Amino acid sequence: MGYPHKPHERETLVLSTHFGDHEAIPLDGWKKRGGYQALQKALGMTPAEIVDVVKASGLRGRGGAGFPTGIKWSFMKPGDGKVHYLCCNADESEPGTFKDREIMRWTPHALVEGCAIGAYAIGAEVAYIYIRGEFTEPLRHMEAAVKEAYAAGILGTNAMGTGKTVHVHVHKGAGAYICGEETALMNSLEGRRGNPRIKPPFPAVAGLFGQPTTINNVETLAAVPHILNRGADWYKGLGRADNPKSTGTKLWSVCGNIQKPGNYEMLMGFPFGEFLHEVCGGALPGRKLRAIIPGGSSVPIQTLEEAESSLMDYEGMVAGGTMLGSAGCIVIDDAQNLVKQIARLARFYAHESCAQCTQCREGTAWTTKILERIVAGDGTTEDLDTLLEIADNMTGKTICVLSDSCATPVVSGIRKFRGDFEALIKKRKVHPVPAVA
Repeated sequence: MGYPHKPHERETLVLSTHFGDHEAIPLDGWKKRGGYQALQKALGMTPAEIVDVVKASGLRGRGGAGFPTGIKWSFMKPGDGKVHYLCCNADESEPGTFKDREIMRWTPHALVEGCAIGAYAIGAEVAYIYIRGEFTEPLRHMEAAVKEAYAAGILGTNAMGTGKTVHVHVHKGAGAYICGEETALMNSLEGRRGNPRIKPPFPAVAGLFGQPTTINNVETLAAVPHILNRGADWYKGLGRADNPKSTGTKLWSVCGNIQKPGNYEMLMGFPFGEFLHEVCGGALPGRKLRAIIPGGSSVPIQTLEEAESSLMDYEGMVAGGTMLGSAGCIVIDDAQNLVKQIARLARFYAHESCAQCTQCREGTAWTTKILERIVAGDGTTEDLDTLLEIADNMTGKTICVLSDSCATPVVSGIRKFRGDFEALIKKRKVHPVPAVA
């Protein structure tokens, strides 16, 4: 299967440079493209030196949270006498997001290298790559890459001839969205039910198998070799000069009612309106863009006006009334029933809830039932107040943020597109009362 689109002239290719290049997949081809030079360099540095470089680069977690990677790594204390672990979160299950999949499909060794560097930097001898169960092709490529790396002496008890131990293992998940939550991921790795854990203790204190653990996203770890090869200042120089908090490039997954869906690698801070209309081609013929979900389905929905005035970085998206999240951009045009799309998202979260927390188990189910009733033409005005009340009881009151993720598109949808809900309610079906004999 080929790569779906040629790079746009406004893209800045770093992680996606070799997307679509079949020769970059195997080890020999990857080494010809500079692969594993960064790991060789890293193994000659101290863990603290690597952490300092990553800190200086400004790299932030690309899975959605946006926490500074170097600071996260600094919570680990190599030499503390404890076993350390690195977990790579490759359980990419957020609706609208499909960028990590492409990294694993086209450049699997980039992720292996990033994992090896990250593991060494936090004092871990073992790293686990936890892959979404449905990712059959990425799984095949990652398992082959790890096998090649061991055969070449890149991984193992004498990694690249340095006498240092770096192991990387691939673990296939079972297709549960909740296992993308970092503590549920660790439970799953341990062979237990994938339920999120109460924090504290945080993973850096007691994570996988009760030992200090760091969890990073695929895109985050894949960026690390580039930073070591080209320097923190180079990476920090990518993005808008007036916002040093968001550095580097970001992979964007774009789907929905847009002319050119696909993955794009953009500088942090690029104008979102220009991205939608010029890079992605804008609306389909005869239609108009209406609503944008920029960061995966769990972030607030934007109106087109909000999106067109936003900048594509963490702070720019917050200023635009939403969040960058995983940069899984879902585009909705004026031909769609927006309430139906929101109900569809709610149904997803209700289905994927682990049912551990009452507010999530009951709240996602009731939210879905009410939304589907409105879509069917049986809703009432009071239903909107009920939805907002349920959302308030779901937000910030559970172990993880799955219930928040269900509430967010509902609340932003009602507040910004209330007319769509009211139009369906006005068409309410009146069911005849059976005559009494």
